[in-house]
Amino acid sequence: MSSRGGRGGARGGGNQGGERKKRESILNLAQFVDKSIRVKFMGGREATGILKGYDQLMNLVMDDVVEEYEDGRPTRSLGLVVLRGPNIVLVSPTDGSSGKSFRSSIQTDQGQGANIWLFFRN
Repeated sequence: MSSRGGRGGARGGGNQGGERKKRESILNLAQFVDKSIRVKFMGGREATGILKGYDQLMNLVMDDVVEEYEDGRPTRSLGLVVLRGPNIVLVSPTDGSSGKSFRSSIQTDQGQGANIWLFFRN
């Protein structure tokens, strides 16, 4: 037992073995790697591009990204970008398939929930 007392503080409390639980993604994005996808963000922005990588927090690395606007403004080419997972609300393939939709709620590191719509091919 520790002679310091307290409830664990910054050391993480009850996890004395030093092992952290591995986070699992709610979606396996591996099927979309090197394929064109559309991403919608909180606030209404949209982007399309080629998915190059991702992590368990749904941060995405995309190439050949083009930002699109609904109000008729011209598109903007962004190239290679990193998209933050907590701002993403929709991920869908751009191959024209309507597919099935799946709605999920994820928990972010800040403790806030975020709703995400995901579209899959049949």
